[in-house]
Amino acid sequence: MGTLLFIIAAILVIAGVVSLLRGQLLWGIVLIVVGLLVGPGGYSIFG
Repeated sequence: MGTLLFIIAAILVIAGVVSLLRGQLLWGIVLIVVGLLVGPGGYSIFG
């Protein structure tokens, strides 16, 4: 489960960075924050 969450979080963060580079500031920030919340790191909303 941790590996799956890490992959999902990585995809979200990468998509957020790409959105920032394309000029979509708000959407990029939202994706990055959600990616950090989903990830198995310190701030996981799934425990």
